[in-house]
Amino acid sequence: MKRLIDHHGKICVLFDTRDFQGWNAGALWEDIKFNVGHFNDIERLIMVGEKKWQEWMSTFCKPFTTAKIRYFEQDEGDQTQEWLVGE
Repeated sequence: MKRLIDHHGKICVLFDTRDFQGWNAGALWEDIKFNVGHFNDIERLIMVGEKKWQEWMSTFCKPFTTAKIRYFEQDEGDQTQEWLVGE
């Protein structure tokens, strides 16, 4: 991701959390450090999932970025692409 940010500036990210079981403490810490280090580099972040805790994670991420963040259920695929490129 750093290479993409260096090349393109702000980026949009689609994070597919389906089948995601969570982080261990070390991985969560590394993710938080990345997010803080790239606070302004992500323009939009979409999280796609299938469980309530995954939706909660989209809210949890908001203090760590200036990105617009939105959660979509797995069956809302068309809407994710539309939102990712702009409203």
